[in-house]
Amino acid sequence: MPLLTPLITPLLAFCLALTSTGAFAFGFNDITQRAKLLSQGSYKKPANNLPKAIDSLTYDQYRDIRFNTDKSLWRSARLPFEVAFFHQGLFYDHPVKINELVDKKVREIKFDPASFNYGKNNIDPQQLQQLGFAGFRIHTGLNSKNYKDEVMVFLGASYFRALGKGQAYGMSARGLALDTAQNSGEEFPQFTEFWLERPQANDKDMTIYALLDSPRATGAYRFTIKPGAETTVDVKSQLYLRENVTTLGIAPLTSMYFFGENQRSAVEDHRPEVHDSDGLSVHTGTDEWIWRPLVNPKRLLVTSYALENPKGFGLMQRDREFSSYQDLEARYEKRPSVWIEPKGKWGKGRIELIQIPTADETNDNAVAFWVPEATPKPGQPFDIEYRMAWQKEADTQPPLSWVSQTRRGHGYTKKVDESIALIVDFEGPALKKLPADAKVAGVLTLDANGKLLEANTYRNDVTGGWRMAVRLNRTDDTKPVELSGRLRNGTDTVSETWSYILPPN
Repeated sequence: MPLLTPLITPLLAFCLALTSTGAFAFGFNDITQRAKLLSQGSYKKPANNLPKAIDSLTYDQYRDIRFNTDKSLWRSARLPFEVAFFHQGLFYDHPVKINELVDKKVREIKFDPASFNYGKNNIDPQQLQQLGFAGFRIHTGLNSKNYKDEVMVFLGASYFRALGKGQAYGMSARGLALDTAQNSGEEFPQFTEFWLERPQANDKDMTIYALLDSPRATGAYRFTIKPGAETTVDVKSQLYLRENVTTLGIAPLTSMYFFGENQRSAVEDHRPEVHDSDGLSVHTGTDEWIWRPLVNPKRLLVTSYALENPKGFGLMQRDREFSSYQDLEARYEKRPSVWIEPKGKWGKGRIELIQIPTADETNDNAVAFWVPEATPKPGQPFDIEYRMAWQKEADTQPPLSWVSQTRRGHGYTKKVDESIALIVDFEGPALKKLPADAKVAGVLTLDANGKLLEANTYRNDVTGGWRMAVRLNRTDDTKPVELSGRLRNGTDTVSETWSYILPPN
C-alpha cells in the first residue's frame, strides 16, 4: 500500500515551524511572512469559546476576576519588566495567543485558571481549561523603584494604551483603522497573536511583536516600549490588504471630548471641562504648525488636512490645571497627550479628524489618523514606521507660540444677539520677549458661511501672551463655519495657526 502524505500548505508549515522551540531565531520578518500568507487566504473569524459561566457574566462580575500578580511573567526572575494577563469574558469573547521569546525562540504561554482570582463568582475552573487570554498589561518601575506600575496595556481588537510618569490612563491608540465613519461601516482589525521578548536584567526598553488580522487586512507589528517621564513606543509595521478599502487609517488615535472652554455642558455639571484631549496638533512638512480645538458636534463631523511628508501630529491635552476640571476621581489634567512622529517620508496624504456626538464621557468620540494618498493594492506590502510619545509635562509644542485656550461666548455686551464670539489666547516664547506696545495683529480668514463682524488683538497682561477676540455671524445654521487665524508682528508670523470648526447647529 502506498504511503499517504498529508497536504501541508505554506501557512500550515510556517505555523508548525513557529510552534517549535528548536532551531531557528524568531524575528519581525517571520511575522511579516505570516501576515503575507494570511492575506492570500480568506478571513476566518475567531470562534467564541466562552463557556456559559463566563459568557453570562455582567460587567461588574467580569471585573471581579483578577489576575494573581504573583504569577506575573518574569516576576520570579526579578527582571525590569513584568507581564500580567486579562481573562476572557464580556467584550473579549475569543482568545488571543501569547508567546514568550527567549533567545529568539518561541514558547507559548498557556492559560491557567489557577492564575486568576474569581472573586464572588461561582465558577468551576474545570470548565475553563480551553480558554485563553484576552490581552495583557506590562509593569515596570515607572514612578518608583520599589513598585512596578502599569505602563502599557493591550486589550481588545488592536487597541493599546501607555503611560508616562505621573500620568493617568486616557486616550487609546490602535494598530490600524479601516473605513472609520464610512457609510459601509467601520472594520476593527484585531491583534490575534503576540510575542513578548524576554528582557535582560538591565534593559530600559521592551519589545513586543504582534500579528493583526481582519476581513480585509493583515499586518505584522513590532512595538519597542521605553518608559519614562515621556514613555515612547517605536512602531514598525508591514500591512497587506485582502481587499480594497476606502480609508486606510495609519497610527490611529482615539480620545474623548465631552465639553470644555469652547463648548459648555448642556446640563448642570460642577466640572468646567471634561475631556481626555482638547485639540489636534499638526506639524506639516512645510514647517507650519496647526491647532484645531476639539468639539462635541450634534452630527458626525469629518475634517482633514491634505499635506505631504508630515513631521508629526497628535491629540493633545494642553490644559494641565486641576482647576479646569475639578474632578478628583478622573483627574483629566493627568491624561496623556500622544504625539506621532513619522520615521522616513510618508509622502502625500491627509491627517483626518473624525468627531462623533456623545451624550456622556464614557464614549470615545474623537479619532485622528494619517491616510496615505496612494492606498496599497491587495497583496502589496505597505511598510510604515513611527514613534509615539505619551506626554504630560513636556508636550510637543510649536517653537514660537501656541493656542493656550479657545473660549466661546459673549463677554461685555449690552444686549443679546445672534452673533458668535470666540476668544483665542496665544502664549509662548516668541510673544513673551515682545514689548508691551508691539504691533501684533491677528490675521483671520473665514469661509463663505461666516460673516466677520469684528476682530481685535491685544496683549494679555496676565499670561504675557496675546488674545484674539472674534465676533461673527453664521449665514446658514445647518452648515459649519471654518475659521483660521494666526498672529503676526510686522511681517513675521509669531504663532501657530488656529484652525477652528463651528459645527452645524
